[in-house]
Amino acid sequence: MLADVVRYLVCPVCGADLELADRRLVCPGGHAFDVARQGYANLLPGNARPGTADTPEMVRARDEFLTAGHFAALADRLARSVSRADPSVVLDAGAGTGHYLSRILDRAPDAVGLALDISKHAARRAAKAHPRCGAVVADLWRPFPLRDSAADVVVNVFAPRNATEFHRVLRDDGLLLTVTPSPRHLGTLVEPLGLLSIDKHKTERMDTALSGYFKLDSREELEAEAVLTHGEVFTLVGMGPSAHHVPPEPLRERLAKLPEPLTAPLSFVLSTYRRLE
Repeated sequence: MLADVVRYLVCPVCGADLELADRRLVCPGGHAFDVARQGYANLLPGNARPGTADTPEMVRARDEFLTAGHFAALADRLARSVSRADPSVVLDAGAGTGHYLSRILDRAPDAVGLALDISKHAARRAAKAHPRCGAVVADLWRPFPLRDSAADVVVNVFAPRNATEFHRVLRDDGLLLTVTPSPRHLGTLVEPLGLLSIDKHKTERMDTALSGYFKLDSREELEAEAVLTHGEVFTLVGMGPSAHHVPPEPLRERLAKLPEPLTAPLSFVLSTYRRLE
C-alpha cells in the first residue's frame, strides 16, 4: 500500500517530500497527485510521455503467463538472493505487474516494496500484488520520485537501467540485482516466429553502463526448459518486446506451422552489483 512507502516518495515537480491525504499525494509546494481507486499513484511529470509503456494487452499476457508459473524458478531464485540482504525497503524498477516483487516480499517479512513502472496498466496490478507493496507510475529514464538513499535493494528485471538514479536512491551498502535474458533465451522460437533476438554482448554492455556507479559482486546463469502449448507461446510473445514487432495474426499463422507442444529454452542472467561510493 502507498501508506507503507509514502515516506520515501518525493514530488516529481519540485522534489519536496510527499504526504498522503484524502487519497492524494501532496507536497508543501502545493503540487498534488491523485491516488487511483486501484491504489497506485501517477507521478509522471506533466511533460512526460508513456512512449513504449506496456499496453493493457501486454500486461494481461504477462500476468497470465507468470501466474501460470512458467518463470517460477527465476522468481524464487531472485527472492532468495534479495532476502539474504535482509532489506527494509526494496525498489523494483520496471516492476510490471509486481510478480517478482511479491515473491521477494513473501521471503522478506520485515520489508516494504515500491513498484515503479511507466505503464499505468501495470501499476494497477502491482498495487494489489502484495499487502506491503506500493505502486507508482514513473519514467525510469527520468529522476525517480524517491528520496536519496531510500532503498536497501533495487531490483531490475527485464527493464531499462538508469545507473545514476539506481546509485542515488540506494543506501551506501545497497545492492542492485538485475535479471536479463541470455542469447539462448527462447532460442528455438526466434527464427520460426520472427522474434527479436538477444544481443550476445548484452551482459557486457550492461556492465559498462553500470561501471562508475556499481561493481559486480556475483553472477549466475539460470537455465531451464518450458513445454508450452501454442496458446502459451502466443501469450509469452505478447508480454514482451516482440509484441511491438510481431502482429497477432502473423504470429498465429507461424505457430500453426509448428508442432504442439513446443519446447523452449529459458535462459537468464542474474547479476548482483554493489554500490560504489
